[in-house]
Amino acid sequence: MKERTKLFTLMGLYLMAYFIPWSHPVVRRSGLEAFMMLQEYAREHVLTCLVPAFFIAGAIAVFVSQASVLKYFGAQAGKILSYSVASISGTILAVCSCTVLPLFAGIYTRGAGIGPATAFLYSGPAINVLAITLTAKILGWQLGLARAIGAVLFAVITGLLMALIFRKDDAARTAGQIYVPDEEDSGRTLFQDGIYLLTMVLILVFAAFAKPAPGSTGLWPAIFAAKWYITVILLVALAWMVKAWFKKEERASWVESTWGFMKQIFPLLFGGVIVAGFLLGRPGHPALIPEQYIQTLVGGNSLWSNLFASVAGAFMYFATLTEVPILQGLIGSGMGKGPALALLLAGPALSLPNMLVIGGIMGAKKTFVFCSIIILLSTFAGMIYGVIAG
Repeated sequence: MKERTKLFTLMGLYLMAYFIPWSHPVVRRSGLEAFMMLQEYAREHVLTCLVPAFFIAGAIAVFVSQASVLKYFGAQAGKILSYSVASISGTILAVCSCTVLPLFAGIYTRGAGIGPATAFLYSGPAINVLAITLTAKILGWQLGLARAIGAVLFAVITGLLMALIFRKDDAARTAGQIYVPDEEDSGRTLFQDGIYLLTMVLILVFAAFAKPAPGSTGLWPAIFAAKWYITVILLVALAWMVKAWFKKEERASWVESTWGFMKQIFPLLFGGVIVAGFLLGRPGHPALIPEQYIQTLVGGNSLWSNLFASVAGAFMYFATLTEVPILQGLIGSGMGKGPALALLLAGPALSLPNMLVIGGIMGAKKTFVFCSIIILLSTFAGMIYGVIAG
């Protein structure tokens, strides 16, 4: 099967090279936008977002016992506990739809149930305190509040629906798993493991901390000004922990696990970014699909405009916080309030690169259902908000 996939991939690349009319100005501009978007992604997100996330995922896979994952996220875990932990994770992790993927892969491959795992997958990029605060400040407190409420509800509803639809698959996945701690004693305390993981999470949070809006005052600008000092201190602390608390074999296993996630996710992720850039371009830079078409189609509060906003948001890539200025421009061009919320709820949690990677982790069927649930929920939420907001 793998060799057949390689053959089809090579055939697809050949057909693209043969038939795509690169001499056409629009196609040529779209191709440039694809690689400009890839460059922007590589410069702004890989080192500060993805690399820390991959190391966290590798640590989860190696050092977090399967019993611990099953206790909080397993198919048999208490729903109140598992969905509460999963749905509020985004308040801690200010990550985008792609950065959350290694973390999701880590807990899912470790035995987490499909419900809590997908609730975490949605909540990571969607329930971001900084993004919601920025939304309320720039786009109005009503839209910020609606986004916050919708994101929390969506995480829980999406997880519950996925667990219900795929309950047989979940039961098959967890069949034979042992609900006891790993037998081997690592020699570390639970506190040490917790501090080690927390330090990596803090490195991810501070390294990826976005620049506040111009003119901002208070805590966020102060944190942004000190982010690299804090990150360096945390990196030094992490290096000491790894050297003092972990055996050589454990460190090697951690790196090997991290590399495994990188090999699985990076190719799909970069391929998805190129396709998204070719079709949609970067904000303010038109590509194959003109921006004015999208703006025209999301005016008003009809079922179609909300559905289109949800689908467009689901396929576009939004780095953390970038959805706010993009939406500000769209609203200024006539976008309705309902479609604006629909895009806010679907956009940050999904993207074309995100979908491709999720498909490789949990299969095409589950990915299609997961994306469909979010798109439909976002559409109806947008319509309801459009009516309330007038």
